[in-house]
Amino acid sequence: MPDKKFFANKHTTWGHKWGYKDSSFVLNEDRTVSMVGDRYELSGTRMPDFIPYIEEVLGITVDPNDKLAEVEHKPVTPPNLNQEFMDGVRRDFSEDHFTTDDKDRLLHSHGQTTSEEVYKVLYNRIARCVDMVFYVESESDVQALIQLAATHDVCLVPYGGGTNVTSALMIPDAEQRMIVSVDMRRMDQIEWLNEEDRRVCVQAGITGTALESWLEEKGYCMGHEPDSVELSTLGGWIATNASGMKKNRYGNIEDIVENVTMISPKGVIEQVEPLSRASIGFKPQNILFGSEGNLGIITKAVLKIHNKPETKKYNSVIFKDFESGTKFLYDLSKTNYVPSSVRLVDNVQFRFGQALKPKAEGFKAFMSKVEKFFVLKVKRFDADKMCATTFVMEGSRGEVAYQEKNILKLAKQHGGLIGGPGNGKRGYLLTFAIAYIRDFLTDYHFIGETMETTVPWSKIKTVCEAATETLLTYHAKHNFPGKPYISYRIPQIYHTGVCIYFMVGVSVKDIPEAEELFGEIEHAIRKAIMDKGGSISHHHGVGKIRKDFVKDTISDSSIELIKDLKNAHDPANIFGIRNGVFANEP
Repeated sequence: MPDKKFFANKHTTWGHKWGYKDSSFVLNEDRTVSMVGDRYELSGTRMPDFIPYIEEVLGITVDPNDKLAEVEHKPVTPPNLNQEFMDGVRRDFSEDHFTTDDKDRLLHSHGQTTSEEVYKVLYNRIARCVDMVFYVESESDVQALIQLAATHDVCLVPYGGGTNVTSALMIPDAEQRMIVSVDMRRMDQIEWLNEEDRRVCVQAGITGTALESWLEEKGYCMGHEPDSVELSTLGGWIATNASGMKKNRYGNIEDIVENVTMISPKGVIEQVEPLSRASIGFKPQNILFGSEGNLGIITKAVLKIHNKPETKKYNSVIFKDFESGTKFLYDLSKTNYVPSSVRLVDNVQFRFGQALKPKAEGFKAFMSKVEKFFVLKVKRFDADKMCATTFVMEGSRGEVAYQEKNILKLAKQHGGLIGGPGNGKRGYLLTFAIAYIRDFLTDYHFIGETMETTVPWSKIKTVCEAATETLLTYHAKHNFPGKPYISYRIPQIYHTGVCIYFMVGVSVKDIPEAEELFGEIEHAIRKAIMDKGGSISHHHGVGKIRKDFVKDTISDSSIELIKDLKNAHDPANIFGIRNGVFANEP
């Protein structure tokens, strides 16, 4: 029986790296790059232009014989065990509920932040690990565990899919108590489905892919599709106030959830019943969105569901430059035919997408040359400025046809060239495979990270220029080799602005304490973004990596209100992970 239960150290994911063990990018002897495995559209593709693209944009040479050596026997700090708590756990729970195994503890001691967490785990060491991992299986388990922790003064840290990129799982320096990571992934059941009211009640440890697969069998979907949908959990989405790529049709997580259940040291926080919308005074569940593990453990939620779309179509448009694409998005945002997903990538990401294509042969190679001639010679697009927009349209056949007709008409008015559904589908699905590239490039002395922000329409250009200039300045200041990498895309549009998603990176060959320097660069870029009108985050959250910017986001009295609520509801700081407004506390 125990072997059938979920244990992180026996799972199919990489653990410390991103994604699944059966999927990764590899460098072949002929200097092509392939993605092994069969999970993704890109899997099995041999990419001859990948390395030339990397060498061009980074100004370096990728040497297959010069790889950064991963630490084989990763150091793990000894467990700091509270004996009375341990006695209580052994008394109240079976042994397959918990473990102090070093590998399991290390897996639960970090998220996916590159410089502060993943890089250190793989090539150096992290300062401290959790002391125990506990796998809850029910709400009664959660309640009993919290009671034990409160009785014996033990710190609990909720753990979902471990995909956060905000250092939210990094253990606070000042924490001296025993720390227990509470893994939620055994709580992954559908508790009930109400088809007439179009609601489903789901336990918080379920992953996005598992939830959507279950709903699809019933003829429904939820529509929340973040880049991490395969790995991240429902509880994690709520705790970070997440956004998905199809939010235009289905909403962000706060639009999808109608009721949240959280168990805290003081009891159960929830509405008695899910509500379509009601004026009930203060709505306590609203504070759970973005709570980042500071208040308690989210155990389940009631979600809106939709009929599975009758049809789905992809398409794409090429624009002469990013400014033209932005103007198109602005006009699209004012219409009634905004698709489920629309994303604009800059020239750097556009060329990256081209570099991930297989070598064209035969008729495809001929057509590729014709298309390139038409775009560059006939339409006179500049290969170093052109960018692309991809679309996903879902709904009834009539609805999708209406969207596609008007979207392409509007795109042509902005000088766009239709790229076709093949490029649109490929561009969208690349999102799920592209995260693996970080770990591939890290082996070759590269550190890269993503960051995102919400920006008013009027400040898009200013924010992008500020981020770019900051990276260039710090790259020169620290004398990094080659050239810095920065690219950006607009994956979400709103009435008043957009989300901009940045990808930044530098070659760190022969740079001592490279991860520390890169952290300094990331902090400086975030400051530049906010100084020019961007937000602290659009969907990643605050965690600890953005703690210095909270004071520039909400007022002092707002911060005190949150702290007062925490002190009243968790006076012993049982949930002491110290994210967001609590990260700077002594």
